[in-house]
Order: sequence, then C-alpha cells, then structure tokens
Amino acid sequence: MPNLTKFTFTDMVECGFDLCQLGLGVESMESASNKIVQYLYESLIDEQTGAPACALIRCFKTHSYDELDAELSESVRSQLDYTPYLTMKCLTMLATIGEKAEWNSRHTSVGHKVIPLVSEDVVAQFPMISQLLKQFGLDVSTVIRPSRELMVGTEEKKLNVFHVPIAPESPYIPAQKSFVIPFGIQSVLGFGGLLPSGNLFAIIMFSKVFIPRSTAEIFKSLAPSVRSALLRFDGKAIFDQMGLVNLAKSEIPSLARY
Repeated sequence: MPNLTKFTFTDMVECGFDLCQLGLGVESMESASNKIVQYLYESLIDEQTGAPACALIRCFKTHSYDELDAELSESVRSQLDYTPYLTMKCLTMLATIGEKAEWNSRHTSVGHKVIPLVSEDVVAQFPMISQLLKQFGLDVSTVIRPSRELMVGTEEKKLNVFHVPIAPESPYIPAQKSFVIPFGIQSVLGFGGLLPSGNLFAIIMFSKVFIPRSTAEIFKSLAPSVRSALLRFDGKAIFDQMGLVNLAKSEIPSLARY
C-alpha cells in the first residue's frame, strides 16, 4: 500500500483509476464523495505503523444557498441571523472520515458543516480557505460569484493542489491546540478545482506523516480523477436523499490489491 511520504507515479496511476470509478453505482454527489474519502483514508497508510496516514479527510464543495438541504439552510440562517439571497455561495462539507466517531458523518460535524461565503472580506477571515484558493490559482470573486461564460473551457485549467508541509504553528491551519497538536497533524494536502457549473470542489487531507512537495505535485494529477467521479452529479443530484451513508469496506477498492 502506498504512503504519502513516498507517493510514486505508479501509485498515482493506480489511485487515479480507482477514483474515477467511485462516481458509478451511486445516486448523488454526496454518496460519491463518501466513497472517495473512505477510499483515500483506507488506502493511504503510515509505513511505520500500517495505520491510516491521515487523522481526517474531508470533501467540500460550494453550493448556492438555494441548493442546500433543509439542515444546511437552517445552519446558514442561524450563523448569519438572517435569510441570505438565494445565490449566495456556501462552502459545504459533502463527506468526512477520520479517527473520531463524530468525524465520520457530515451531519455530526460541529463547526465546518457549512460556511457562508458572504463576501471577499468574510472569506479572508478563514486563513485556510483563503490560502487554498490562492494555491489553486483562484480569485475569491471567481468562487463566490462564478460566471458560466467565463468558465467555458477553463475548468480543466483550474485543478490544483493546496499544500502546507509543516502544519504545527502554521497560520493557515486553525485549531492548533485542539486539533493539530493533540492529533499529531504534520502536513495538510488538498486537491481539487472547479466544476463546469463554476462550483469549487476540494479534498482536504490532514496527515500524521510529513508530506513532501513531490507528493503534493503528484496529487495534482488526481484532481481530474475526482472531478470525473463528481462530474455526472454537477447541477443535479447533490445530497443523499437517504440520509447517513454507511459504506461497507468491501464496496471500496483498495490499493492493497496491487
């Protein structure tokens, strides 16, 4: 099984093939996202312990307020204390998996279930989001006010990585005392970009092993695979209508077979 410290081109090819398939046989983008984060969590290991290399992996996507389900809409209204305009973008957690039980469902997330992207000034208050957009090569205005005309033919060029090699004491990674230090987070790696709708998607991995820049560069090539898995649901079935998704491990391909 591959490890993040020594992730190779061969690992990338095998992983990319599997990721492309995870959008098949499911009925929503949420279900596909759950399969993607579970696959990465179970496939990427710490070479020293054989345990998952990541303490937490999450998938986020931007949505307009009027595309949110009832639970998320209520969360946005409670955060803002008013009903926002229908097309306001919100960064929404689609899938999550990790060491703690409450990290294994978006419904039990406490503080990152949905983040209203009210304006450029509000986004600037979230250093990790701001840095992710910067490293992705995206302007904040492109994300919170996407133009379909400007998106034509450009989404493939907007696939990139977000990399923080040293997470402890990094100004871009919040919750240092409550998360980074106690869970031994060494590096953070994200990859994703834009869908044809203009919405952003991103996989963010909080690793307990050091992730070098060479691995980050290879993961840039996995962004198109995740995009392919999510693409068939863009602007269509986003949320799982059955509620919580429980996936058997046997349903998810693993790089252990190679």
